[in-house]
Amino acid sequence: MASKLSANTKISSHSKDLIQKYASSLFKNSALEFYGVKAARIKEIISVELPTIEVSGGTADFVFLLEDGTYLHFEFQTTYSKRDLRRFADYDLRLNERDERIVVTVVIYAADVKKKPEGLNIGSLAYNPTMVMMAEYDGNAVHEELVRKIEAGHTLTDVDTLSLIFLPLMRHTIPRGELAVESVKLAQSIQDTAKRNACIAAAFAFGSRYLDENRVNELLEVLRMTDLATLLVEKAIGERDIELARKMLKRGLSLSAVIEDTDLDESTVKRLQTELGAE
Repeated sequence: MASKLSANTKISSHSKDLIQKYASSLFKNSALEFYGVKAARIKEIISVELPTIEVSGGTADFVFLLEDGTYLHFEFQTTYSKRDLRRFADYDLRLNERDERIVVTVVIYAADVKKKPEGLNIGSLAYNPTMVMMAEYDGNAVHEELVRKIEAGHTLTDVDTLSLIFLPLMRHTIPRGELAVESVKLAQSIQDTAKRNACIAAAFAFGSRYLDENRVNELLEVLRMTDLATLLVEKAIGERDIELARKMLKRGLSLSAVIEDTDLDESTVKRLQTELGAE
């Protein structure tokens, strides 16, 4: 099945929840320290789904409830556009409308964004999230230090682990794709199982967002060697095959052709046929 893995492989909604569960355990208050964000301590992660007309605007990367009752909204961006800021502002307004809590937003820009962007100002309404520029982080030095610690068998701090996850977003001379794969490989050397799984899941989740097909395949193959493979990849492949099967059946292709070109069994394909016939 490994030959079928590609950049088109989708992470299932269930797997996204698992990634969020693992990764969010790393953020907590260490993330605030890592980014120099001054805020109350994080209490818990909250649901980021909100009703919206435009699906792409209905979710956020991470939203935490702080101990002072406010929300902390994290977004990660590899490029800058005012459209994204409008989307974040819209999300914050709807989140405030839903829960009537103050929302503080932090946007983390990858090293490709060299200059700190301005916020939005449309007259009476202004939106100025905290902006963290990863171009200010020396990725080469961070990478060398992480390799040294891991090879020496030292225990990584939570901030070290975050540095490992966000290494590809920093300023560096090593190609981003190589660093993303290296992050996952280095994470496999972490002794603490919970921290290792969280780090691998987060590194994969972030890395797969901005890598080309070959690099995504490398990440998937590395992930296959971890105990997260079944949870994060196999289910995703199954959902991809179901989507492909539905498209093939809609085009009138035979049952045998669909089974041959996917990893679905005959009973599953017949069930999809029945469902399509009832639509």
